Amino acid sequence: MRAWEIMSKPVVRVGPSTPVPDATALLVQYGFAALPVVDADQRVVGIFTEADALRASGTGGEGSRVAAYMTAPADVVSTETDVARIARQMLDDRRRCIPVVEDGVLVGVVSRRDVLRPLFRRDETVTADLRSLLATYLHRTSEWEVEVSDGVATVSGEFAGDAERNLIGILARTVPGVVRAEIRETASPATKGAVDEGQGG
Repeated sequence: MRAWEIMSKPVVRVGPSTPVPDATALLVQYGFAALPVVDADQRVVGIFTEADALRASGTGGEGSRVAAYMTAPADVVSTETDVARIARQMLDDRRRCIPVVEDGVLVGVVSRRDVLRPLFRRDETVTADLRSLLATYLHRTSEWEVEVSDGVATVSGEFAGDAERNLIGILARTVPGVVRAEIRETASPATKGAVDEGQGG
């Protein structure tokens, strides 16, 4: 699973010249742990956290600008960064949220809640989402058995070839809650019967 699949957007952001009280008010209003700080080109130049807001308050910096108290440089990830890597980065660096960029431009934010949300989806819900996704792209879900157990998605049946099997695996891994996909080739009853008759003759 990649960052673009779980990130929150649109992003509430501030600029380096934003007054500290205004940025702090946004943190309180939205319940965020941090706000990305971007320049005129929407490139991340820092991050303004709750700790930064407290530091500004404790040092009489309420009349200052965000640039004076923001944490810089800010850690960022790309839209294609694996979620497991983001989780490790959050734990190692004690980050509660990380900005997501594409071509250097801010496009989203991943919070700890975003990382955790897919892990606690019921298997039945994930299975239904996977069936719906396969039906949308391939229109053939009635021919396959689709099951998700503990985050492992299994799609069994007959497939048109390696390309179709690979596509199903790719699609399955995009569903929130799927941690691994297994694609199993099984003969249909009609095919199996034809093979058995041929062998019996």
